[in-house]
Amino acid sequence: MAKPRKYTSDVIADAVRQVEAARATGRRGPISTVARELHLDRRLLQSWATKARAQAATAVPPTTPRADVDNDLVVLPDGLLHCLFCQQPMTATFTTVGLVYDCPPPCRRPPLNAVAVAEAVGQVVLQHAARLVPALTHPKRAVIAAIHAHRLITRITAGEHPADLRITWPATARPRHALTEELRLARQLATTDPARAHRLLQSILAGVDPATTAISTLHAEAAHLLATLLHGITAIRWADYTHRSLTHLHGPTAPPTLTAAHTLATAHRQAGHHQRAYGLYRQLADHLADTVGADAHQTLAVRATSALVLHDLGHHEAARTLLVDVISRHRHAHPGHPATARMVDHLDRLRHLQTASSPTLVGSATGRRA
Repeated sequence: MAKPRKYTSDVIADAVRQVEAARATGRRGPISTVARELHLDRRLLQSWATKARAQAATAVPPTTPRADVDNDLVVLPDGLLHCLFCQQPMTATFTTVGLVYDCPPPCRRPPLNAVAVAEAVGQVVLQHAARLVPALTHPKRAVIAAIHAHRLITRITAGEHPADLRITWPATARPRHALTEELRLARQLATTDPARAHRLLQSILAGVDPATTAISTLHAEAAHLLATLLHGITAIRWADYTHRSLTHLHGPTAPPTLTAAHTLATAHRQAGHHQRAYGLYRQLADHLADTVGADAHQTLAVRATSALVLHDLGHHEAARTLLVDVISRHRHAHPGHPATARMVDHLDRLRHLQTASSPTLVGSATGRRA
């Protein structure tokens, strides 16, 4: 029986932060969503989040401000934070336990630690519109980002604890032509100045939650470009939003959708999610076979990549067999194409890896026979 996998405190803390950020933005089923994205057991993630909340609830806020935090910086803009129970604005007040947010009478809800609220709101601002926050420190701090929340958020409704926040986004948006121009410029800068392109795309996608925001072609295109500039879970989240949006708008086999599917598969592969990547590459190859042909270069190139992912999964013989077949078909259908040579190089590398691991096994077997 396999031993349970052990997780470091950093991994646990990061997973819990993603759950709380998902809750703060109003995403449905944050535990299930984050568990799927991080490939974690849902019950395990639930236990981490429950434990973290219990610790936060019992923790006593500092009686004196930390040397590196100015209490003036952790107060949200006036009128932004409202109570879920009495619907009245909450105000920042100094008490014996530090700075808290409280409601006017007759509401009897417990006060909220103001620093914790600012941290949660600041994380939302940094996630959706980090450009709004001056780079006074590196990395940008959430408590500083919270002061700019009114530039992005219309209203914040506070529940029972600091991370239980409901975000209301503005109903109006910038003119579409302005966003279109920013997207055009981001495309031009993606290869020459990716940092600036990243900032432009964050501006376009400010206030967009990839899990819940309504589908928009412009947002889908911006999200796709942003996913190509990112890595890890964030890249997967935006690539998945793009793929879902374009599937709904154009259908599963439209060229833009297939391009988005390739980006999503690549993001999973780069993140080490080989099983998910393999499934996406196979599905993409099947769609390409139906639309451009089974022996088209695009189709065979995707099948060659799926063979490499299959090797990463440990199915070495099956991977080499698939790659040999793809090379044969590609050489026949596209004589002289440079991609054939690259596929052969990949096959040689796979064979070399297998050969390099064989002498130890052979030597051990020979020793036993002797």
